[in-house]
Amino acid sequence: MRYRDQYLEEILTHLAEGYRKSRKDSGTSLIHRRTIVKPEKLYRKYRENDGDPSEIEALNEAAEMCRTLGFADYQMKRFSNEIEGIWLEDAKIEAVESYLKTHCGYQPKADKMQEVRDMIRRYKGRSPAADLVCGELCGKISCNQVPARYEQTEDILRALVFIENNTMPLYLREASQMIYGSTKYFEEKTLDAVCRRLRNSLNRPCGQDEMPGEILKEYHIYPEQQRFCLKGEAVLKKGGYEIPLGAFPGGIEFAADELNDLREIRVNAERFITVENKTAYYRCTGKDSVYFYLGGYTNRTQRDFLKKVKDDNPDLKFLHFGDIDAGGFYIHDHLCRMTGVPFGLWHMSAEELKDPRYAGCLQKLTPGDRKRLKNLRETELYRETAEYMLRENVKLEQEIVSLYLKSGPAEWTIQNDRGAVT
Repeated sequence: MRYRDQYLEEILTHLAEGYRKSRKDSGTSLIHRRTIVKPEKLYRKYRENDGDPSEIEALNEAAEMCRTLGFADYQMKRFSNEIEGIWLEDAKIEAVESYLKTHCGYQPKADKMQEVRDMIRRYKGRSPAADLVCGELCGKISCNQVPARYEQTEDILRALVFIENNTMPLYLREASQMIYGSTKYFEEKTLDAVCRRLRNSLNRPCGQDEMPGEILKEYHIYPEQQRFCLKGEAVLKKGGYEIPLGAFPGGIEFAADELNDLREIRVNAERFITVENKTAYYRCTGKDSVYFYLGGYTNRTQRDFLKKVKDDNPDLKFLHFGDIDAGGFYIHDHLCRMTGVPFGLWHMSAEELKDPRYAGCLQKLTPGDRKRLKNLRETELYRETAEYMLRENVKLEQEIVSLYLKSGPAEWTIQNDRGAVT
């Protein structure tokens, strides 16, 4: 149950935000339209027979309070006690924001604009790419607009200033620690946006075989050394040596920098399988397959390695094993596009989702999952599984599948409370 003051805050916030997003605020509107909020926007059942009378009364009282304060007005439906709509008195927009700031902790547009001006002063003139961003912010301010997501823009500016003034050789996570105080923040939150800004500043778009992050090397920032994990029946030819992977049941790991020294990767198995997660990679075995730990979206060095495997073994069957969720399918799609190799799907179907052994490990979809799966079902390869997942509201991580593939006895079951395997 919401009370009058809660509805008052919601009404005024909706009206203030609506006005600030309109062309009226920037002075570019040719037609005067009221900034209106409908009661059902605030209380969904406002016009329905089973609506809570107390909620409706509180909302109506809040609308009357808006009128009393002079901030807004409203109109009743004919022959009804229902409000048709509540509209802002445009001349009162600053007063509305001031009221919301005092009573509700709201941040008025003027305060946001001042934050952006302060940000421009902090970063302008400190690096070329940062200057371009500051110029864009100035352009928005001059048009009486608050730049979208300006809080995130400051994170980008911090990175640009650091990177363009950096002279010390650093690994990516070291740079992230120095910029943000977190080793992963740069890679997870701002890397792509920062690299786009750097490339725009240099007028240097990505080449055909170039990844966006490679521009960082020009500023002495390097990715951590990539390592390949590989196991199964294969032979690596390097220098004057032939290295049989089959002699190492747990596989081998070697630096990606050594890829250029590999003369040949000869696979003596029917299938080459990329594996998304490390635990599943550890579990995977079999004389008829070679397994390669992917770890997520394919990077450039992995792409080059997989292309060489394909070139050296043109008749080899390529498969991918990952989580049975939207992310797992997006990783597979990216893998195929990056390498140009049509990887098939391995144990990533509705059959695994239906398997009673995994019933206790099924997870429910998030709203984001559902959105991505709806896109995936437009692709024939994913359609059947995506539709099943949407219909049954399920997804499954690959680790439990790999456990059974390895050695799971038929009598094992997974507890419905997601307890231990028994």
